[in-house]
Amino acid sequence: MRLLTDEIINAVCLHIGSRKGVSPTEVEVQLSWDEEYGFTAEVWVQGRSQYLVEANLLEAIERYMLEQYDTRVYRSQITLDADEEFWADITI
Repeated sequence: MRLLTDEIINAVCLHIGSRKGVSPTEVEVQLSWDEEYGFTAEVWVQGRSQYLVEANLLEAIERYMLEQYDTRVYRSQITLDADEEFWADITI
C-alpha cells in the first residue's frame, strides 16, 4: 500500500491535532528531506512551529493507518521516500 503526500500530511494533521487538542484543520504541515536529518516536517499550530523527526512521522502514519484503514502497522513496515513528492510504502 502506498500513501502519497496528501495522506501523509493528513496523518500528521490528525496526529498533532489530537496531541495538541485542536482540530486537524488548524494544523499546517511542510514535509522535507535532508541528507543530514532525513525526513522531517515543520508543523504550525496556533502560530507556533514545531519540527518533527522521522520517528514522529512514522508514529503519525501508524496511527492514521489504524484509525482510517483499521489496519495495525508497525514502523518496520513503513518506508518513506521522496522524488517530486513524498510517499510512504507500507508492507501489509
